[in-house]
Amino acid sequence: MDLVIRGARIVDGTGGPSYRADVGVHEGRITAIGRIPGGGRRTLDAHGLALAPGFTDMHAHSDLALLRDPDHSAKAAQGVTLEVLGQDGLSYAPVDERTLTEVRAAIAGWNGSGPGSTDVDFDWRTVGEYLDRLDTGFGGEGIAVNAAYLVPQGTVRARVVGWTDRPASSSELDRMRRLVAQGLAEGAVGLSSGLTYTPGMYATGAELTELCRVVARYGGYYCPHHRSYGHGALAAYAEMVELTRQAGCALHLAHATMNFGENRGRAPELLALLDAALAEGADITLDSYPYTPGCTTLAALLPSWAGEGGPEAVLARLRDDTTAARIRHTLEVEGSDGCHGVPVDWSSIEVSGVTDPAFTALVGTRLDGWDTARRLLLGDRLAPTVLQHVGHEENVQAIMRHGVHTGGSDGILQGTKPHPRAYGTFPHYLGHYVRELGVLTLEECVAHLAGRPAARLRLPDRGLVREGFRADLVLFDPETVAAGSTYAQPRALPTGIPHVLIDGRFVMHDGRRTDVLAGRSVRRTPVPR
Repeated sequence: MDLVIRGARIVDGTGGPSYRADVGVHEGRITAIGRIPGGGRRTLDAHGLALAPGFTDMHAHSDLALLRDPDHSAKAAQGVTLEVLGQDGLSYAPVDERTLTEVRAAIAGWNGSGPGSTDVDFDWRTVGEYLDRLDTGFGGEGIAVNAAYLVPQGTVRARVVGWTDRPASSSELDRMRRLVAQGLAEGAVGLSSGLTYTPGMYATGAELTELCRVVARYGGYYCPHHRSYGHGALAAYAEMVELTRQAGCALHLAHATMNFGENRGRAPELLALLDAALAEGADITLDSYPYTPGCTTLAALLPSWAGEGGPEAVLARLRDDTTAARIRHTLEVEGSDGCHGVPVDWSSIEVSGVTDPAFTALVGTRLDGWDTARRLLLGDRLAPTVLQHVGHEENVQAIMRHGVHTGGSDGILQGTKPHPRAYGTFPHYLGHYVRELGVLTLEECVAHLAGRPAARLRLPDRGLVREGFRADLVLFDPETVAAGSTYAQPRALPTGIPHVLIDGRFVMHDGRRTDVLAGRSVRRTPVPR
């Protein structure tokens, strides 16, 4: 054996009781669990540590970070061994030259590498080529952690229809179907949408249903950031449940929250909606992060009509005083669809990151009104990221208890003061919500963070501590594991997670990041029917 781990408390990812055992690893797989006589080429004493399957971040924004940063301790140090990319309907494949330029500008606040940046070589155009790029990683060695990919519906629509608010023609819908099918055939695990982001939000329910029919044929799942997490949130959730029912498609609700004042204490209503659908046979899961504030780009709060035509058109509207006044009225009085139908409360908006150093002084401050927001959007060309302090702790806890819940950081790694969830989601679950509050048992929590995500992704040999499964493992101390990241110091690494393995190789050892690049793309074999 390559490695024998002695005396670990096995938390196997099923949710069942933990137990003590040795674990043997050979050629990247778990080959023995129990009492292992003798040793391997390497032996690790796990006394006092829990051994669990590596965690899956079901909602990650590391699409470019994995290609820029071989270290990527933001996720590796948390015990994350697999991230699901391509979220919220906007990412970098499938694209053509025009669409790539537009998307780079639109989500520079999420991922950096806006137009003009040379820190990433965008040498791919298709989903398959992007996954190939992840496989080669750095010098052909790979990337820090494994990554799966969702076909981004907004990017597909931008490529075929553009950034205009109109229904797709029948020929355009056929082209979008083909692009989605191609991405799934090349290894994507499903389709994502960002239905408060342009241009994905311009799609009708009927259009989304047709794309979900393609996803269903390939055995994937639909992962929507739906049309509202504020005013009309329950109706927005219900729309996603109904359209996937009509399409016969599995549904995974992205960062499933109930935010803003009108939704305080209303998580049980959401869960009742989901329970009713589950009782009727629907295939539904969800993810959430264990924090109350949200995080997005400042530009995302703008009304959808202001986003027509793409980033340059948005900037032109912001420069025009008359149009800017109309945007302000929509935001502050009517409630922008980009701000979930709720009139914006500027005091809840905290600037977390900018790309232009001229605006650095605003980072960490709450916006004092429209004039500052407009100046920031124009000066930093729509790139600023913000925290939106609109969540409710009782909703967060109610949702994470549900039996179809999984963990997702929604971690934006850009900005001077990113949301601490990017560096702290998984240890925060284990430390705060398991050990300190007892919202979940340790066994339940690991099932939420490892076993259940692997089942959603339909990965037959990941997510459990079981013989024959890949040795993607995390060893942590249940008594000390904690997020180090805070709102004041959001990039601090966690404590209590000394060892992380991918394919049996240590990517974290004794609390330090090794130079191992064991991550690859995880392509689920499609089963068209």
